[in-house]
Amino acid sequence: MDAAKRLTTLNRIRKLSRLMDTSIRIPLTGFHIGLDPILGLVPGAGDLISTVFSAYIIFLATRFGIPHQDLAKMIFNVGLEAVVGTVPLVGDLFDAFYKSNIRNLAILEQHLMVVEPELEEVFEEVYQNQVNQPTKGVGV
Repeated sequence: MDAAKRLTTLNRIRKLSRLMDTSIRIPLTGFHIGLDPILGLVPGAGDLISTVFSAYIIFLATRFGIPHQDLAKMIFNVGLEAVVGTVPLVGDLFDAFYKSNIRNLAILEQHLMVVEPELEEVFEEVYQNQVNQPTKGVGV
């Protein structure tokens, strides 16, 4: 994969992880939840859907050549959340606090900082260029 595809994949992993674990702020608390614990409220299918999303994130992470021990940690995180998530209500609370996708994102980013520190620099440079460019076709 070239640098652009790697950045796109990393950005996709970040967005999905945040969507599943921290996309919704609970008012007056500063605590964030994502779709994962909400989907878990749907008996049976909700936990399965959440686990499929988490497995997809892990699949994307394998494209970065993540070491087997890190991959095992990521699988354990998702497996633990999937198993505990099957317990009604308690599992949903566990999902809200454990946040396996954010944990897995941290594992991947730690790996990338060691193996490909320039990838983050390129990402920040591309992001700054996008922010500093005026939008076309929008009159102010």
